Amino acid sequence: MAVKRYKPTTPSRRYAVTQSTSDITSTNPEKSLLRPLKKSGGRNSHGHITMRRRGGGHKRRYRLIDFKRLREDAPAVVLSVEYDPNRSARISLVQYPDGEKAYVLCPAGIKVGEQLHAGVDVEIKPGNTLPLRAIPTGTPIHNIELIPGKGGELARAAGTSAQLLAKEDKMGHVKLPSGEVRLIPLKCRATVGELSPLDHLLIVSGKAGRSRWMGRRPKVRGVAMNPVDHPHGGGEGKAGSGNPHPVSPWGTPTLGYKTRKLRKASDRFIVRKRPSRRKK
Repeated sequence: MAVKRYKPTTPSRRYAVTQSTSDITSTNPEKSLLRPLKKSGGRNSHGHITMRRRGGGHKRRYRLIDFKRLREDAPAVVLSVEYDPNRSARISLVQYPDGEKAYVLCPAGIKVGEQLHAGVDVEIKPGNTLPLRAIPTGTPIHNIELIPGKGGELARAAGTSAQLLAKEDKMGHVKLPSGEVRLIPLKCRATVGELSPLDHLLIVSGKAGRSRWMGRRPKVRGVAMNPVDHPHGGGEGKAGSGNPHPVSPWGTPTLGYKTRKLRKASDRFIVRKRPSRRKK
């Protein structure tokens, strides 16, 4: 699938790059699989803002996605490929022989009318779900379970996929999109293929307004604030712009300060940590 570029009729259009919708076959979602989606504005159950710069945005309705793919009795026929406002990946509406419908994540190359299978002895092709034990090494996979039967949790974003590197006893070595290599039980299931659209990383919004449509509010620099609002604020001119000890509004060290716990129970499953993205 290609991306769309525009003539520079306005400054914001000059660099804007959007997704082509040529792969979408239906713009009307299945009503039985829709649920209302209430906005929180970044607030928790007490009304306190725990995630800043959230609010506004277009109204959405949630699509119920089948991340488990437990039906192994019959194949599912793809009825349509649709856009989901709640995720970057495309979704497919599938129907089973008894009339049951469900939404599943849509891998690249899936067409209307194809049959998707789930089980142990199914064909290795995009869209089919199998246990890691039945998937050949080197195969690109997505929607990977961490706990058998819980449903896929890893590699669910557009253009991403993981890779099964090796199998050892009851565990498989899986290379995640971040570059981390992790041990996952071979009983866990995954879906074959890469998620569409593959060129999602090429998207350029072009203007701040598109961020507001998605519910993202502006970010204000601490050095532009007053001392009462931020530790970096105040000063004559731009005196505080080169702060030697960058901190958060509450005084916590930031900009490279690690917040992950030193020891977690899941650390024993990490074979190789993801590479550092810090500039040298």
